[in-house]
Amino acid sequence: MVQTPKMLGSMAQLATDLLVRGFIIFALAMPLGVRLWFMGMIMRRLVFPLVGYKSRAIANLDYIFPDLNILKKNKIADAVADNAGRTFIENYDVLGLKARMRDTEIYGEGFEVIKKAQASGQPIIFVTGHFGNFEVPRAALVAQGFEVGGLYRPMSNPYFNLHYSKNMHSLCGPVFEQGRRGTMGLFRHIKNGGMGVLLFDIYDSNGAVMDFLGKPAPTMTSAADIALKTGAFLIPFFGRRKSDGQNFEVIFEDPIPHSDSFNMTKDMSERLEAQVKMHPEQWFWVHRRWKPRRQQARAEAKTSL
Repeated sequence: MVQTPKMLGSMAQLATDLLVRGFIIFALAMPLGVRLWFMGMIMRRLVFPLVGYKSRAIANLDYIFPDLNILKKNKIADAVADNAGRTFIENYDVLGLKARMRDTEIYGEGFEVIKKAQASGQPIIFVTGHFGNFEVPRAALVAQGFEVGGLYRPMSNPYFNLHYSKNMHSLCGPVFEQGRRGTMGLFRHIKNGGMGVLLFDIYDSNGAVMDFLGKPAPTMTSAADIALKTGAFLIPFFGRRKSDGQNFEVIFEDPIPHSDSFNMTKDMSERLEAQVKMHPEQWFWVHRRWKPRRQQARAEAKTSL
């Protein structure tokens, strides 16, 4: 039996989705500068405090920067919320984002590698984190005629996920749903000479433990694994928001040398870490990146065996 949208979830989820859709439609009707300011303000003053994201960001900042002044931590957390709001609405204006990226200057030695790889048919895996607007470098490539695939994480609200997944596909394909099946789809795309994006800065209980910002963080090595199996270039990229809150520096760094999955992932992590140290307000501090209690419990369970 085919599901209709009314059968997907609860009434509360439907109501939440209608509210979010209303905000999206309302914001997209505004001029760009006003739209970005408005969504940043909504996230900063309303969403982050109400759902506990601000307190979680401050807790993570406490863990990494215990000596940092609380006023500075609050300022960073507010800036994270502002960036999240701007990023959210930017990524719902796919045509506008591509148009804005058409004339954006691109930095970094990796861009020349990308052009040569496309000409020769060599695959590329782009790696990045939840920093600045991580869709901006992909949009910049698409605006110049490149085809760049990727993975997306489905939303828990099934009504919201209907238009969210459609929007993720509208920038450029192929886009695969996160999970074993999606990862295999992306692997085949890369193996056949394609380009794809992977975000790696989330907690992975089965990942390799390496330091991130000075604390041990289990990290997924799938990007390096795929690169080693397919011979793909592994290129970090970043869409770093400028101080005007609207424009970006698009950076494609030089490829990470092939060695083994741990050291390649460590290099990826250090590249992201360097960006976060320069602009901590642009990284999504809300993620439970380290989970020290869970790591300790897992370590104790192993030693007791």
